[in-house]
Amino acid sequence: MEGFLPTGKLEMAFLSDLLAKYTTKDERVAIGAKIGEDAAVIDLGDRYLVTKTNPITFPTDEIGWYLVNVCVNNMVVRGVRPRWMLNCILLPEEKTTPAMVEDIFRQIFEASRKVGVTVIGGHTEVTYNLDRPIVVGHLIGEVARDALVATGGAQIGDIVLVTKAVGIEGTSIIARERGEDLVSKGLPEELVDRAKSFLYDPGISVFHEALMAAETEGVHCMTDATEGGLATALHELAEAGEIGLRIEAERIPVLPETESICGAYGLNPIGLIASGMLILTAAPASVAALSERLDGIGVTCTPIGVVTSAKEGRLLVSGASVNELPYFAVDELTKIL
Repeated sequence: MEGFLPTGKLEMAFLSDLLAKYTTKDERVAIGAKIGEDAAVIDLGDRYLVTKTNPITFPTDEIGWYLVNVCVNNMVVRGVRPRWMLNCILLPEEKTTPAMVEDIFRQIFEASRKVGVTVIGGHTEVTYNLDRPIVVGHLIGEVARDALVATGGAQIGDIVLVTKAVGIEGTSIIARERGEDLVSKGLPEELVDRAKSFLYDPGISVFHEALMAAETEGVHCMTDATEGGLATALHELAEAGEIGLRIEAERIPVLPETESICGAYGLNPIGLIASGMLILTAAPASVAALSERLDGIGVTCTPIGVVTSAKEGRLLVSGASVNELPYFAVDELTKIL
């Protein structure tokens, strides 16, 4: 690997090599640093302590709201109710006002209060060489030992399901950051306004649906789609579980607003940052009950494929065409922001 690395996640083989070289074993770490696992798990004897850190680096006017919900998503997909949070807030010099800082604090407070999380500390500073705020959250929760859901728990023959639709988060970010440009490209202003509201409706949180799914018999693994979108999350799920996937492209749900906005910029929706979409695998016999339960709280659940053996690969099927599932180390959003 030569030269400078591109924006986005590290290539999986490179990151895997780094983790193998520079992490140590600890008998109390039930799940540690591993590609595809959403959070670390520490064995406290009578229960597990679960912890996760996540940054928000894309420009957004609701950065505190994004921070809390993205971190919470990574925890609830383990079946864990988050409890405590620490945040590192880095602010740009000569651009930071007291009102901006208070707005970020308010957003974090309001979002965390909705999910029962208490902010217990962190760090805030104005620093040089930034052109926008960057925030990093560290979330802590606890769960009974028998209630933990692993990202790597998928079983061959499981049905792969997703909730809501692909690219919800990215659609909202683009509409908020490039609204005038989208209208100038011919998209209706009403469509752009609807896309802006995707942050809240259908929403970037998977809090309720993930905790409900975790309590449903036959659900074997869960993850959420963040940077790199649905496609990259599926790769990480497969890597964690050492399994293969056969995904039906036509079954992936895409909202009209996402389709239009991605079309305007030539973006692939399955590679667009996608908080709000829960990905899970479940035994075929459990799918109907799970879908009914989620429908009861107003969350759609769509089967998009099946878990196969690792030797069969990770495939995206579109009609008669069968190709390797694309991997987006660089999120589609970076093409325009």
